Parts: sequence; C-alpha cells; structure tokens
Amino acid sequence: MDRFAEVRGRIRRAVQAGRHSVRAVRAEARAHETEPDPDLPDERQPAPEPATAAPPVHPSTVSRDDAEVPKGLRIAAAWAWRILVLGVLGYFLLQFVGMLNHVIVPLTIALLLTALLSPAVKALKRAKLPPSLATAVVVVGGIATVAGVLTLVITQFVSGLPDLVGNAREGVQKIQGWLRNGPLHISDAQLSAALNAVEDVVNRNRSGLTSGALSTAGATLDVLAGLFLVLFSTFFFLRDGGRIWRAVVSVLPRGARAPVAAAGEASWGTLVAYVRATVLVAFIDALGIGTAIAILRVPFAFPLAALVFLASFIPIVGATLSGAVAVLVALVARGPFVALILLGAVIAVQQLEGHVLQPLIMGRAVAIHPLAVIVAIAAGVVIAGIIGALVAVPLVAVMNTGIRRLVMHRWEPPPDSVIVSAEPPPR
Repeated sequence: MDRFAEVRGRIRRAVQAGRHSVRAVRAEARAHETEPDPDLPDERQPAPEPATAAPPVHPSTVSRDDAEVPKGLRIAAAWAWRILVLGVLGYFLLQFVGMLNHVIVPLTIALLLTALLSPAVKALKRAKLPPSLATAVVVVGGIATVAGVLTLVITQFVSGLPDLVGNAREGVQKIQGWLRNGPLHISDAQLSAALNAVEDVVNRNRSGLTSGALSTAGATLDVLAGLFLVLFSTFFFLRDGGRIWRAVVSVLPRGARAPVAAAGEASWGTLVAYVRATVLVAFIDALGIGTAIAILRVPFAFPLAALVFLASFIPIVGATLSGAVAVLVALVARGPFVALILLGAVIAVQQLEGHVLQPLIMGRAVAIHPLAVIVAIAAGVVIAGIIGALVAVPLVAVMNTGIRRLVMHRWEPPPDSVIVSAEPPPR
C-alpha cells in the first residue's frame, strides 16, 4: 500500500508539472504576440485583437443556447406547452365527469336547490327549530309544491289535448287548402307524394324510434335513482353544508385554507344571488306571458306559463324557446292574428327582462357578459344536454367569482416564517 501511494503521488506531481509547463508556454506565446517589434515603426505595429465579450444570458434562460432564441419565441413556447398541459388536463377532467355524470349531475342540481332553499331553512332555525326538523319541513314543503304544480299542469294538459288535436287538424286542412288554391298551386298528386315521403321516412326510422323509446323506458330507473340522490343530497347540504365545506377546506395545506375558504364563501354567495334572481325573473316572465295567453284565451294557459317559468332558468335561450311554443299553440288554436299578438307580448316581456330585470335584479354580483352566457350555454348543451344548459351559467358565475377572489387575495406568510429581503426595512 505504501508503494502504491508513492506511485500515485509521483503521477500526480508529474501531471501538475506538465500543467504548469503548458501554462508557462501559453503565457510566453501571448507575451510575444502582444510585444511590439523594434524593427517596425509605431504606425505599422499590429493592432491588438479586441476582446470578444460573451453574449449576455437572460435571467430566465439556463444556457447560452436558450439566449440565442428570440425572446418572443421563448415566451410563445412557454405559453404553448402550458396551454397544452391544461388542455390535456381539461380533456381528462371532462372524461372523468362523463364517467360519473349520474352522480355529478344530481349533486349539481342539489347545490342549486340548496342555494334556493337555504334562506327558508335559516328562517326556521331563527325560529328555534332544530336543524334537522327545519330542513325536513323545507324539503317536504318543496316536494309538495312541485307535486301540486305538476298535477295541475298534467290535468289541464290532458283535459285540453283533444281540442288542441282537433284545432291542429283544422289548421293542417287550411294549410293544404292554401297550398292548392294559393299562389303556389300545388296539385293533389304533389301533396300526396309529399305526405307519402314523410310516411316512408317515419316507417324507415320506426325501429330507431322504438329502440329510443325502449332505452328511455330503461333509463327510468336511472332517473329515479338520480331523483333520490338529489333529495338526500339537498337535505344534507341544507343541514350540514357549513360543516361539509369546513371539512373539505381542512384537508388543504395550511397556507391555502384561508384564501380557498374566502373564495368558496364568495362563490356560494354568488350562487345564492344567482338562483334567487333567476327564480324572480322566471316568475315575472311566466306571469307576463301567462297573463297574455289567458287574455287571448289560448288553451293551456297554466301549462304554458309553467313551461315559461321552467325554461327561464336557461338565460336568454329558455324563455325565447318557451315563448315560441306558446305562439305555435296560439297559431294552431286561435289563428294567425292571435298568434301575432301573442308574439308581440312575448317580445315585450323579453325586452323587459333583458333591459330592466336582468341588470336590476342580478346586479353586479353575478354580472356576466352576454357572449359568455351564450358560449356557456352552447358548451353545456354539447357536453350534457339540457342539464348542461341549466347549470352552465351558474357554474361560470361561481368560477368567475372564485377565481377573482383568489387573484385578489393577498397571501400572508405564516407567523413562524422568515422573510429575507435584500432591501433594508423602511423607517
């Protein structure tokens, strides 16, 4: 071992000596290059080579190769891969929501019902009722109200359906007479050919319609299961909503609990304000259009008003579609003149809603641009159909409030943290 250590020391000294000799030779060569030649005049002496400065490296780059890339391209690439990651994450999130839609959709509806019914539960609690009893009274009362309204709507619809069918037949006959004797002068053979073509289309798609009906009947169990999940979730959200939210916040890191809790409370306030305002606006729409239907003696006044009320929960689009249905019923039952008058009433109610009710009732708490509303409804319809259109706008309103609150929140360091600053503290 001693001999091995001696050999290793000799090799190390030889290497160091070689390095010193190479450095000395290089230094001597540089000295000869910069030393002026005494045989040449001063003006013909070779000029010293300028020192080339290394290109500056930006603080955001990790190497000089990155510094050679233009700053705009670096920023665009940084945005691109982050947007790509967020897009992939959003895609898998939508896939996950699609897998659990039978659970997520009822829970979302339960949250909307909770936001609607929570003031009544708070009022009963202030009246010294136990939380469970107050919640049960509100839920049972809501179920009884919905059942009574549905019973009245179905009863009126069943009683007035034969007259509507007869008016529809008369309307079809009038249309056929106008097609024969009007400016188009369509012959009976052409009308028969058109009717036969429609009948052939129905016959060819009969199997698809039958399978669709069977699948709808098979989905009844899913609807019932979702209904029970909505009821139970609404009950527990109304009774233990605060404790559930505190339990969710408690699993977050300590530094994120306060801002997330504040954002959640602000978002819940926005949701409550949105649901209350939507119910009030829907009631005013239904009252206005229903009054016009009753004055014009159009059949199904109460069912059509109920349809307008339910459809008004889909902003901008819902009331328009339900009003169009009312105008079609008036056209079939009372003729084109009454239908035009009802159309004017529907347009007047829509203008009142858009220019007075929405800005006055909604207020700044849930102010969303109409373009965002339309895009949200379209995306909701594509993703989840009617339910998606129903929950799209409140979801956007809640996310808008929560994100704004998180951005505006000032993060405060925990008491045991130490802040190191290069600047002296202000005096």
